[in-house]
Amino acid sequence: MSAIPENPLLNQNLTDFYHRFRNGTLSSEEVTQQYLKRIDALDPELGAYEYVAAEQAIQTARAMDQLVATGVDLGPLMGVPISIKDVFNIQGLPAPTVGSKVDLSTVFDIQTEGSFIKALRAAGCVILGQTKTVEFCLGITGVSAPRGTPKNPHDPDIHRIPGGSSSGSAVAVAAGLCAFAIGTDTGGSVRVPAAFNGIFSLKISSGIWPTDGVFPLDPKLDSIGLLTRTAEDAQTAYHAINSSLYGYTYQSNKPVIKINRLIFGKPENYFFDGLSETVQTAIEQALNKLTKVGVTVDDCHLPGAEKRERYFPVSLPVELLAFLGKDFFQKNKDIIDPIIATRIESALQSQTLDFISLEKERQEAIVAAVDSFQGYDAWITPATADVAPPLTEFEDSELAMKHALGMTRNSQPANYLDLCGVSMPIESSGLPVGLQLMAPAGHESRLLAIAAACEKIVK
Repeated sequence: MSAIPENPLLNQNLTDFYHRFRNGTLSSEEVTQQYLKRIDALDPELGAYEYVAAEQAIQTARAMDQLVATGVDLGPLMGVPISIKDVFNIQGLPAPTVGSKVDLSTVFDIQTEGSFIKALRAAGCVILGQTKTVEFCLGITGVSAPRGTPKNPHDPDIHRIPGGSSSGSAVAVAAGLCAFAIGTDTGGSVRVPAAFNGIFSLKISSGIWPTDGVFPLDPKLDSIGLLTRTAEDAQTAYHAINSSLYGYTYQSNKPVIKINRLIFGKPENYFFDGLSETVQTAIEQALNKLTKVGVTVDDCHLPGAEKRERYFPVSLPVELLAFLGKDFFQKNKDIIDPIIATRIESALQSQTLDFISLEKERQEAIVAAVDSFQGYDAWITPATADVAPPLTEFEDSELAMKHALGMTRNSQPANYLDLCGVSMPIESSGLPVGLQLMAPAGHESRLLAIAAACEKIVK
C-alpha cells in the first residue's frame, strides 16, 4: 500500500494557501489531488463522504490554476478544496440524499442550485464532494442507520460517534480530507460535531446566509455553518463568502481585539449542569487561562435557555412533517430510520394553539436574551456536557436518549434565542472538548475575532 499523502494544508492556514497559490508555489490541482488521495485511503474506514466528485474537482482546480495564471483573483478561497454537507443542491453532483433512502424528488427541488453554493463557486472553491448527514438532519449524535455513521478519527480503536447532524463534514475536516467544510445548524449541528472532533465551527445567525437550495428542517431555526481547523480560517472563509454573496470587496483586516478587556458572561444556570469529569476539568483550565491574561469572566443568568426543552420536540417534527407532507410521510414511513420516523410522527399529536404559544414564548425570550448581553462581549459555556461516546452505547435506546439530551442541552439555546455561536477546541487530557462562545445575531465578525484571540490561549 502506498503511503498516505500528508494533509496538504496541515501546517498552513487559508491565508498561507492564498499567498502561495497567488505566487505560483502551490497549485490548486496539486492540493486537490492530495486531498483526493487521502480520501481514497482514509474514508473507506471513516465514512465521512456520501459522494466524492473527483473528476469535477480536478477540472475545477485546473480551471482555477489557469485563471490565476492570467492574473484573475477571486479572493482567498480561490482554488481551495472543500466539502459540503449532503443537504445542498449542487449542480453536476447527485441530488442530495439528506441522509435518507427516501426519494425526495417529489417534495424537494433537487435540481436548482441555491445562492450559497453559487457564491462558493464565484469565490473559486473546489468542491470535493458531499459529506454525510443524519437523516433529514433530525439528530445530534451523528448516528445514521440509512447511510452509515462516520467514525470519529480521534479514537483509532473504538468507533465513537462524530456528532450530528453535520457528521461527515466534521470528520472530513478533522481527518484532513478537505481544507474546510460547510454544514448546517438547527440545534447544534455544526458546534456539537466540531466539539467531538476537535475542530472549530461557526453557527451563523439564522437568515444571514441564504438557505434556498438547502433541505429545510425548521426554517425558523435553520442556519448555515462553517467547520474549519481554526478560528482564523473561519474568519477568512466567513468574510470571503460574505464578499461573494453580497458583492463587496474582501477586506483582510479584521476587528482588533484587546483580550485583556474582554468581559464574558458565564451562565450560572443550565449550561454547567451534569458535565463529565473530562469536560469539567478542561473547561475550568480554559477559564483559568483566559482570566490569567486579563479576560473578565462574570457569573450571569441567561434567561430562556431551559425553554428550548419544550420547544424543540414540537417545532422540529411539526416543521419537518409540514414540509414532507402527511401523505408522503405515511407512504415512506417504513423506509425511514425508526427513531427518526417516531420523532416525525409525534407531530401528528401537536395542537396548533400549543405550537403558536411556544413560538410566542420564544420571541419573548429572544428579546430578553439580547437585553442580557448588555456589558458582555459574549457568553461562555461548554459546547457539550460530555466527550464523544462509543457508537455501541446507542444500541441501548435509554442510554442513547440520555446522550442525545446531553449533547443538545448547551447547543440548542443559541438557536432558540437567535444567537450566533462558535465551538473551539481546548486543551484536554482525553478526547476533544469544545468551548462555546455565543453573541447576539449579526455579531459574527466580532465573535470570530474574539474566538481567534482566545483560541491562542486555550488550545
